[in-house]
Amino acid sequence: MPEPLQETQGALELARSLREGRISAEALAMRCLERIAATDAVVQAWAFLDPQAVLAQARDADRRRAEGRPCGPLHGLPVGIKDIIDTVDMPTENGTVLHAGRRPAADAVLVTRLRDAGAVIMGKTVTTELATYAPGKTRNPHNPEHTPGGSSSGSAAAVAAGMVPLAVGTQTNGSVLRPAAFCGVWGYKPTAGLIPREGVLRQSQTFDQVGVFARNGADLALIAEVLCNAQDRPALLAAATGPMPPQPRFALVRTPQWSRAEASTRAAIEALAAKAGAVECDMPAAAAPAWDRHRCVMEAEIAENFAAEWAQGRDRLSVSLRGQIERGHAVAAGEYREALAQIPRINAAFEPVFAQHDVILTPAVAGEAPLGLGSTGDPAFCTLWTFCGMPALSLPLLRGPSGLPLGVQLVAPRGGDARLLSAARWLAENFSEP
Repeated sequence: MPEPLQETQGALELARSLREGRISAEALAMRCLERIAATDAVVQAWAFLDPQAVLAQARDADRRRAEGRPCGPLHGLPVGIKDIIDTVDMPTENGTVLHAGRRPAADAVLVTRLRDAGAVIMGKTVTTELATYAPGKTRNPHNPEHTPGGSSSGSAAAVAAGMVPLAVGTQTNGSVLRPAAFCGVWGYKPTAGLIPREGVLRQSQTFDQVGVFARNGADLALIAEVLCNAQDRPALLAAATGPMPPQPRFALVRTPQWSRAEASTRAAIEALAAKAGAVECDMPAAAAPAWDRHRCVMEAEIAENFAAEWAQGRDRLSVSLRGQIERGHAVAAGEYREALAQIPRINAAFEPVFAQHDVILTPAVAGEAPLGLGSTGDPAFCTLWTFCGMPALSLPLLRGPSGLPLGVQLVAPRGGDARLLSAARWLAENFSEP
């Protein structure tokens, strides 16, 4: 069986080797394809994969380098793309039979940026139904009897299984950080709006955010910098690879969801927080309504954005999605506006916390990936930060009682993305994955 991409062969190191000609893009693509062939029958991370198209892209990358043309920061690197992100040369079916065979007329803006940076678009990774709660076919690479999380299930699993060094997903509640936590990889959701969403399935215009997966923080920074809008681009790569920062000021925040975490998760987070010198900090009282307000806004917008699917094929939607749409139809305009108004209020309420602390340390998930494939797990530990549009990151520092990965979540204030990557680097260097 081909070896997976190892931690020592991260995307940043591979990119350097590709630019210097020490490895070829075709050889790297073939290695990834061999790994997929050996493992994907079990993991099932891919919704669409055309090996010949992958090799053609890789050979073109090698020709560009041989001809002396400029090599972008992602030159020759294979990247998995969640199947709700438009690709002009591949189907984008959004995880629903209602969109079977759909062929976009253009690439999403973020795909264009990846291609311009030299990336090899490996294929389309599995998403849950319309990026909501009904699971797709993907299984957890650490134990196929467990969920990989969702909705960016295929992207997280493909990186975790060593099929690709990088992948792109999206998050509307916990759909990047939760699968990253369950699959034992790094997942990063930037400050809302940093990565463009044109050409990405619209579920909730307020909360949809693009995120990325990798096997370490430097690789997250590498791809995220390519995707971020130039006028707002934070210095992520410098934060992830520059001089080691001083010990960050961590705040341990127990949200109202704390009791939903398993006892072993609470104990592991508390132990890590103590070792990292975290100071326990009360959650601002203004944040308490965030979970209900998030659901109100998200479901109202789902009902609006999936009106065509509801009208044309509601009988082919999952029970969970039909319920979301029905509840969304019932949201009153005043309730919706009041829920939106809470977003700046809650961000403002956290300003004193971030004035005294660099980042918040908190669970990413309630526990290990649940047994069974009927659910993608509980997103409650990600909801508040998605509601606020704060940057958040899950890093695989812990293990649960069964030995499965258990992600640690770090959160920074809006615009504090470089601060977030820097703190994550310090934590990973000092408390490496067991």
